[in-house]
Amino acid sequence: MDNTKAKVLVVMGSDSDLPVMQDCINVLKEFAVPFEVHISSAHRLPEETASLAKNASLKGIKVIVAGAGAAAHLAGVMASYTTLPVIGVPLSSPPLGGVDALYATVQMPKGVPVATVAINGAYNAGLLAVQILALEDPKLFQALKEFKEKLAEKVHSKRKELEKFYS
Repeated sequence: MDNTKAKVLVVMGSDSDLPVMQDCINVLKEFAVPFEVHISSAHRLPEETASLAKNASLKGIKVIVAGAGAAAHLAGVMASYTTLPVIGVPLSSPPLGGVDALYATVQMPKGVPVATVAINGAYNAGLLAVQILALEDPKLFQALKEFKEKLAEKVHSKRKELEKFYS
């Protein structure tokens, strides 16, 4: 994908986060949304992380998705350096199974919002990024509408199967 026109910046704290964050990337690919992927650490690379967030809008980025586990300050740090919407993905890690990351991501101070999805909810983070972009993109809006219709069709189909089995 040509990331010179990237609309979404996907950032994770470590390469070990990629298996979960791949769900976000897959959604962006499914909707043909150009994106960039970076590894950056709020604690180990604070200046680079700040620069990445500060310069994102200058590169045409419209939404940032940041996934991190444990202390999970990546999304909050990114949000503190930009006016772009930031979606945080708390990632599960021992010993607390992601609850620590969830709290660190969702408990942002007043004035520094981070939209937060479920622990390991990278798929929904990607979908939320697409929904934000669709506000100004009629083609993307239509693709989302069709996506939702297919979701409903799947439920109807499964309901019919279940009703046959129990009727």
